[in-house]
Amino acid sequence: MARREILDRIQRYVDPFRISTGKGFRLKEFDPADTCGLALGKGEAADLLARGTQWLAEEQDMLYAQDRWSLLLVFQAMDAAGKDGTIKHVMSGVNPQGCQVFSFKQPSREDLEHDFMWRYIKCLPERGRIGIFNRSYYEEVLVVRVHPEVLSRQRLPAASVGKRIWDERLADIAHFEDYLTRQGTIILKFLLHVSRAEQKKRFMQRLERPQKHWKFSAADIRERGFWDDYMHAFEQAIRATATADAPWFVVPADNKWFTRLVVAAAIVEAVERLELSYPKIDAAKKKELAAARMALAREG
Repeated sequence: MARREILDRIQRYVDPFRISTGKGFRLKEFDPADTCGLALGKGEAADLLARGTQWLAEEQDMLYAQDRWSLLLVFQAMDAAGKDGTIKHVMSGVNPQGCQVFSFKQPSREDLEHDFMWRYIKCLPERGRIGIFNRSYYEEVLVVRVHPEVLSRQRLPAASVGKRIWDERLADIAHFEDYLTRQGTIILKFLLHVSRAEQKKRFMQRLERPQKHWKFSAADIRERGFWDDYMHAFEQAIRATATADAPWFVVPADNKWFTRLVVAAAIVEAVERLELSYPKIDAAKKKELAAARMALAREG
């Protein structure tokens, strides 16, 4: 099958979940269990994902060699939606030398002494590299919005904490992403959209399996009590920051195999559009390489 045909097929499983404009966006219109009618066995899904990761590995090698673009992948989700597993499986074939993963936990004292974007800006990918944010600056309009006590720890001037603070922060994020895209950073943002029922099922699995206990925290249960608040915060964030250049993908997360396929397809499609290639060498470089080849040949 030709690459163009594969890309056309990929697009069919990406477009339904791509949000390129936030106008009129409603999170409730997206089904966490959707699979676009695909009914694949575990082996078939794994084989399809392997093809996608191999393709991504080839593109990433050229991205690194060309050293012009960078790629920022942002992952947001409720707990147990599968962020870690998706990152692990989708990026399994990528050269670690050209990829960086950052997981943002609670801010340190040093972080709190700076503006809310400071610790994220420090971790942006260099040209030629893929940066993965497992949670991101969107936490500043999600968890901080849901839990106002977190905002109070940021010690902002009183005049800066008004009724429009969330609109202002979202506008700052949108402007920041616009700036990054104009500097050659491709931004793809993924909300792994898990249902509350599926989250409960996965929490129960963690509690029932000793090897999963380390992944469980009592805070996970407490956060379930704020489910509707988080859904509202996600919706507002996507409405304010979804653009053609920095789209959101609301990826159904109740079926892990489908989540991983959609994420892999979205990344492959975006990188393929860059029409990457290995750098071409000029006449002087060709002469240098020929001389090196001759020198090595003389060694016998």
